[in-house]
Amino acid sequence: MEAHPHFSREEINSTVWEVPEKYTRLKQIGTGAYGSVCSAINEKTKEKVAIKKLHRPFQSEIFAKRAYRELRLLKHMKHENVIGLLDVFTPASSLDEIQDFYLVMPYMFTDLSKVRGHLSEDKVQFLVYQMLCGLRYIHRAGIIHRDLKPGNLAVNQDCELKILDFGLARSTDAEMTGYVVTRWYRAPEVILNWMHYTQTGKTIVAVTYFYLRLCCNCNCLSCENSTYRDVFLLAMAYLTMDQLTQIMKVTGVPGPEFIQKLDSLEAKNYIKALPRYPRKDFSTLFPRASAKGIDLLEKMLVLDGDERPTAELALEHPYFDSLREPDDFPEPTPYDDSP
Repeated sequence: MEAHPHFSREEINSTVWEVPEKYTRLKQIGTGAYGSVCSAINEKTKEKVAIKKLHRPFQSEIFAKRAYRELRLLKHMKHENVIGLLDVFTPASSLDEIQDFYLVMPYMFTDLSKVRGHLSEDKVQFLVYQMLCGLRYIHRAGIIHRDLKPGNLAVNQDCELKILDFGLARSTDAEMTGYVVTRWYRAPEVILNWMHYTQTGKTIVAVTYFYLRLCCNCNCLSCENSTYRDVFLLAMAYLTMDQLTQIMKVTGVPGPEFIQKLDSLEAKNYIKALPRYPRKDFSTLFPRASAKGIDLLEKMLVLDGDERPTAELALEHPYFDSLREPDDFPEPTPYDDSP
């Protein structure tokens, strides 16, 4: 098969890429269940970009809807801490011939799942601030990300951060289940589907757990006891019930007022049966953390979602006084999820 005029064709790691000739020096930088990503150079602008090829996006209705949703959401995003869309193309010359299409986005050096080595608290503070700025924008647009995790948080060498991958995102008006979020980063209420899935605080907990994991693993805010080092990242070795128990060993088991709010009888009975673990002293667990950082963590790790701050409220915390700028808070156009 010959390439479409003005397109070049090459095979990269057993995947055929057919892209406009202006995109050169393709190199695979990532792959997943839904697509592969290559870096490339736009010879017209001389900028480095990331090109995502979706894996067989029209093989089923579910895949097609996911691809369509991701395309629409990327087009909607206009915030420096949220990935946006630079270009979209297909090598097909007619609608009937479309089998593949490609999304072109800004190139980012790496993602936070690959971060290694020491990070100072001011860098961790800056990363968390940017995550919250991006989340505030996403939430105010009426969108819930639903898969916030280190692999979907891209960074450059100067610690600039962008939230990636909106394939699982939904409008806040949509009916949703909590089980799509990658297990390690589920909020406690999502683990057992305790409450209605709304935007208030759900991804905030995921951010906080990641923040704790980053601090511990990078020895920025060292954990006093290795027992707690990965308490919020229990991976697949634990069932979700075990994960929740480990979380509550640090955050404390909630009281009867919170239990009454739960929708699930199973969740109520589960929490009632737990030993009365007290809340750990975060200043002991994280002795190198600043007082303001500890205060923010404590507020963001309140198990009751009604009491936990949203991204917008968290950004008002004194911990971010040195970073807060009006330009970081643009108002998004509300996202319209209608076909």
